[in-house]
Amino acid sequence: MPKQSAGIILYKNKPTGLEVLLVHPGGPFFARKNNGVWSVPKGEFEDEEPLQAAKREFAEELGYSAPEGEYIDLGFVKNKSGKTIFCFAIEGDFDPSHFKSNTFDLEWPPKSGEIQKFAEVDKAQWFSLDAGKIKLNPAQAELIDRLADKLGLEAPLSPPEQSSLF
Repeated sequence: MPKQSAGIILYKNKPTGLEVLLVHPGGPFFARKNNGVWSVPKGEFEDEEPLQAAKREFAEELGYSAPEGEYIDLGFVKNKSGKTIFCFAIEGDFDPSHFKSNTFDLEWPPKSGEIQKFAEVDKAQWFSLDAGKIKLNPAQAELIDRLADKLGLEAPLSPPEQSSLF
């Protein structure tokens, strides 16, 4: 059975427009990557309801309890590996300078026999819908459009395709 994850998009209204809170994956593989690798705070689950799993994962990745209130169901997307990602949204606020992620162990450098701890998330940041769509993993970018639609806003433009020089 393909793996499944659940996550939450926290959003807030600012005078400059709607912003969404996204997280950057920790560890050495993503250290120098930026556009296209950010994510909604999310994680895997098996025997839970997706919203309950999303709330648990939000707290694990940010060290902050998910807000109480009525969540917007944004449905699901599938990433390249086939993993299903269920997503919910709720309005709230969070100071990214206060986040504290859980950690994971990884042999690093590879084949060194040394086990190091890395934060599952190394950054949390607010983005406009346009910027968020660029930062998000491409499989999750559609969630921004769904959120805009549910809130009666115009969906952000898709980032321009990079044309090859060859």
